[in-house]
Amino acid sequence: MMEIGASLESVLSKYSLVTAFSLIGIMVWVSYLISSRITKGRIHGSAIAILFGLLLAYAGGVITGGEKGIADIACLSGIGLMGGAMLRDLAIVATAFGVRLNEFTKTGLSGIVALLAGVLLSFIIGALVAYAFGYRDAVSMTTIGGGAATYIVGPVTGTALGASSEIIALSVAAGLVKSILVMIMTPFVAKSIGLDNPRSAMIFGGLMGTTSGVAGGLAATDERLVPYGAMAATFYTGLGCLLGPSVIFVVMKIIVG
Repeated sequence: MMEIGASLESVLSKYSLVTAFSLIGIMVWVSYLISSRITKGRIHGSAIAILFGLLLAYAGGVITGGEKGIADIACLSGIGLMGGAMLRDLAIVATAFGVRLNEFTKTGLSGIVALLAGVLLSFIIGALVAYAFGYRDAVSMTTIGGGAATYIVGPVTGTALGASSEIIALSVAAGLVKSILVMIMTPFVAKSIGLDNPRSAMIFGGLMGTTSGVAGGLAATDERLVPYGAMAATFYTGLGCLLGPSVIFVVMKIIVG
């Protein structure tokens, strides 16, 4: 029995990236099953999958005492590559290729204002929270502010500015919390904010910005609205990645010195 276990671990470690994709695939499948069977779609499968991921990362850190969470376990080391910068950036580019600017401009001035306001407000709130917790330098405040925009903008901004791994991790955590909250709360507030047509979905996506959160929340509200909200949220992500390490950092540098 021990020999079988050792052989299995050896195979899983040798093909660690395949193992990572298989594990994540199973987690997502189980998450969507829980979403449909237990929550009746009120909590999207993506939110449950993210929660599972956070629990696994915590468990991996406790078990190994390492710094990379579950990726510190040899046979699961592929998760470190799967969740790394290379595939993250590939996902950003792949998502952006599906966006059509002429569709977004149909929202008119309100859509553009919502997009700019959403990005800037998220950065400001994130930076203020960072300042309140003692992170007073421009790099840290901008990176954590980027994380408050989305968990993609945070790492992109932090990497460009040379932020520490601790700060980048905090930015990701901030973005994940926002994503989960948007996923869960959207169905409950949709009726009161008039989130029932493509135009309002695009404005909502421009304000919230977190593509996974918006897509998950709209899927639980009305699946027909998902492409519109996700498209605007993708513009938000791209704009945040562009402004974060440049304009917003310069402004933050001037303010905090």
